[in-house]
Amino acid sequence: MPVTDLPAKPALELLIAAPRGFCAGVDRAIRIVELAIEKHGAPVYVRHEIVHNKFVVDGLKAQGAVFVEELDTVPDGAPVVFSAHGVPKSVPAAAQDRGLAYLDATCPLVSKVHRQAERLVAAGRHIVFIGHAGHPEVIGTFGQVPAGSMTLVETVADAEALVAADPDNVAFLTQTTLSVDDTAAVVAVLLRRFPSIQAPKGEDICYATSNRQAAVKAIAARCDAMLVIGAPNSSNSLRLVEVAVREGTPARLIQRAAELDWAFLDGVAVLGITAGASAPELLVRELVARLGERFDLTEREVETTRETIAFKLPRELEAA
Repeated sequence: MPVTDLPAKPALELLIAAPRGFCAGVDRAIRIVELAIEKHGAPVYVRHEIVHNKFVVDGLKAQGAVFVEELDTVPDGAPVVFSAHGVPKSVPAAAQDRGLAYLDATCPLVSKVHRQAERLVAAGRHIVFIGHAGHPEVIGTFGQVPAGSMTLVETVADAEALVAADPDNVAFLTQTTLSVDDTAAVVAVLLRRFPSIQAPKGEDICYATSNRQAAVKAIAARCDAMLVIGAPNSSNSLRLVEVAVREGTPARLIQRAAELDWAFLDGVAVLGITAGASAPELLVRELVARLGERFDLTEREVETTRETIAFKLPRELEAA
């Protein structure tokens, strides 16, 4: 068949959300690992995935990073990096006891929540922490204060059922990667049930999480379906899927273009694309290229806000 006789590809319009992908905290955490490898040489150990993205983790492994879940598996004298999600105070204390050279890649916005927790407990308040059980950020935040100082609340039902020993002396904080809408609903219950509850001195849900959810809301209603690039253990990525579905748009989470289920695109004329805060832009372009194999693409970026935030590196790496 002559080339001119090939059947035309079906048209597909892409609406690509902006902002999307890497946030300043993720950029900083990855750079810390890279600079630690440059400074110390391989291997550099990293406690927990530095960020929740297999592509990023595999790339750092190739450079000489070794990922472990606990310090017990880090050899004596080896350099170690703590992940962007934050760690309990017991972890750097244990590293210090063993004489390990460690770098803390905790996102500064997570560290801000840690310091708030310390101040609230020092002031004698019990903290209601809104978050997801078992998430590394939640474990790290609970580990900043004495046991029993915080109570985890995940849902509106949890907030309704909460019993406070001293209802007039409570405060709340939140995980940084939650659904803005879901968190607002939980906070509303807490404010109703505990009118004197102390709120954070600023939004705990980070700017990147809020911005990416707002960007999805801006395009979801105009799309027949949405794809979110991110890891299944990435809280902020999962929230993007939920936001799209809540807007009435079918949405799927995929880690790489190779996971794309073509059947999901049956009948889709307008497809929305975004990426969680730990997914690199390279994976967005990889997905667009794969879609171009079967569709005649029209691509448009829809920007809702522009991010200019950058975080400083630890002092010991600034000259690296």
